[in-house]
Amino acid sequence: MKFLHIADVHLGCRRYNLKERTRDFFRAWHDVIVKYALPNRIDFLLIAGDFFDRRNVDPQAMNHAVIGLQLLKDAGIPAIAIEGNHDQHTSDEISPYSWMRSLSGWGLLKLLEPTSGDRSPIALVPWNEEEHKGSYIDVAGARIFGSHWYGSSINAAIPILTDALRQAREEGRFNILMLHTDIEGHTMRPMIPALPLAKLNELKQLVHYVALGHTHKNFSLDNWAFNPGALEPTSIDEYREERGVYLVEVDDRHNIKAEHIRDYVQRPFQRLSFDVSGAKDPDEVFNGVIEKVKHEGRVHNPESSEPAPIIEITLRGHLGFKNSLLNMNRMREEAQALTGALHVMMRNQSVPVEYAIAAGMDVNAPREERELRIIEDLIARDNRYKSRAHEFAQLVIKAKQQALGEEEPEKILELISQALEGQTIEAAEISGDAKPDDNQQSPTAAALSAIERSAVIQ
Repeated sequence: MKFLHIADVHLGCRRYNLKERTRDFFRAWHDVIVKYALPNRIDFLLIAGDFFDRRNVDPQAMNHAVIGLQLLKDAGIPAIAIEGNHDQHTSDEISPYSWMRSLSGWGLLKLLEPTSGDRSPIALVPWNEEEHKGSYIDVAGARIFGSHWYGSSINAAIPILTDALRQAREEGRFNILMLHTDIEGHTMRPMIPALPLAKLNELKQLVHYVALGHTHKNFSLDNWAFNPGALEPTSIDEYREERGVYLVEVDDRHNIKAEHIRDYVQRPFQRLSFDVSGAKDPDEVFNGVIEKVKHEGRVHNPESSEPAPIIEITLRGHLGFKNSLLNMNRMREEAQALTGALHVMMRNQSVPVEYAIAAGMDVNAPREERELRIIEDLIARDNRYKSRAHEFAQLVIKAKQQALGEEEPEKILELISQALEGQTIEAAEISGDAKPDDNQQSPTAAALSAIERSAVIQ
């Protein structure tokens, strides 16, 4: 017996507002069929949930599904599927229809669904070819069981499912259970409840192979439970995870040889990170990012059959000026031109000057000391005025005291101007002899800005 086990195909998935990403999921699905299902003459193909990215399937995604399923049908290979959380039908009380059920009704796949019995919420009934319905099916010496997406109720469902399997399994056959769930210790979402291993192991005496889905990374347990991972990453957060499909061979003694295959067309991803700490101005950040891209960026060869990459560039560290001065679009466009990437994402996770204030300050210090420290830190975050931060902070405190005393604004400005007289560049800026960059604040403006901020410290 030979079969292919896939999961989390997510046809119709569209990320980053890119039409090309939708085609990526189809290409992976189609390539797996052409490269591995047809040449290996498999007996059946298992789809362990999330065939579609959502239950409201758009026409293009349906076309992509039918193209692949028709190839399998023409080759005499049954596609056997269960629903996942993404393509699960709504309650039968609301509507008995779903696109997965329609594909099953059209004879393009066999959707296995447990039903409810008289004495149990889970009952397993044999496949009915005329009605295109059933909970399990016999193919090539295997008995394949389906299950629902149980979500957070999986722990309660397993004992009931175990009882149903005990009644429906057949000795001498290779019994397979398809299950869409996270498994304890292997989840990519640690805050979401997963099926404990002890619960999963309760099934070991009943089934020879557990075909898992839902978790988008590859893992296997005791050469018995297998999770292939998503065919294609649904977001860049998954790009480092190993994923693929299982090509499984089973001998007459039910020994399993499962080969995890990853050699099919996939969109390449890359993450780059640049530390902005110490950069004096936006141009220095831009030049640093571009140098990083030139030396480390993944460059697309247009003559290659490999798809162009998607690249994410993240700015980290302490930004010594307002992040609004950064031209993120310019960085994105230049990086895309240098690499030929399909898409470049820019993320700014640096700490902006507005929020990086007096880190590690003693909250029990006197109010006046804390106020001076915060203002000094605000000024020091601008690398142009860092060397005079303490002097400027004292000036701000004095100006604030005058403002709270209802001193005339002209006299407050005169105080600031007199304090800055005799300083080379700064004095020239105030007198108008020099013309600062439009994007840069003069010391006077910086001081006034700090006064405004300090007004909230009461």
